[in-house]
Amino acid sequence: MPAEELLKKYTIISDQITKPKLAIILKYLGDILTTGVMGDVVEFGCYKGTTSLFLQRILKNTQKELFLYDSFEGLPIKTAQDESIAGEQFKQGELKSSKKNLINEFKKANLTLPNIKKSWFKNLKKNDIPKQICFGFLDGDYFDSIIDSLKLCWPNLNKDGVVIIDDYSNEALPGVEKACRFFFKDKNDYIFKNIAGLGVYIKI
Repeated sequence: MPAEELLKKYTIISDQITKPKLAIILKYLGDILTTGVMGDVVEFGCYKGTTSLFLQRILKNTQKELFLYDSFEGLPIKTAQDESIAGEQFKQGELKSSKKNLINEFKKANLTLPNIKKSWFKNLKKNDIPKQICFGFLDGDYFDSIIDSLKLCWPNLNKDGVVIIDDYSNEALPGVEKACRFFFKDKNDYIFKNIAGLGVYIKI
């Protein structure tokens, strides 16, 4: 089912993603399925599972698997890179959900359960990540979380694959853009687009 139809048919179950952003994410994944980029799909930071559910709906009837990673402990401690002039938003422990709740959302939606790994990103190992990735959605909020997830998924991303990073130009979460600029500063194997606050990196 096309992304537009999915967004009309199904509701968003949390306030951490908007329909316009979700439409962009699903469009890029849909394009990847059309062009046949090899690999599976990863999401770092899934919270209650809004984006995860839509990703799995798009992947229905394909051979690709969805891998989800989250601490399920809420936000970690901020570093200096994450301090914002916008004020003290997003504190340690906020945005906490549970793996059980996520599983229940998939069951309610009658969707195949994805691969779910409960862990802080910094503790994940290479063998926790698919060997080939075609698409990734990173929603780590903070500098270290974005760096950690990029280190894990970018090396396994196939040519023409896409990584989309949420909150790229969000002044309340400055660590996200800082992390992206730091990680990609010595790389030349990508095309970058900032679309509605989403950092879109296409591997070339």
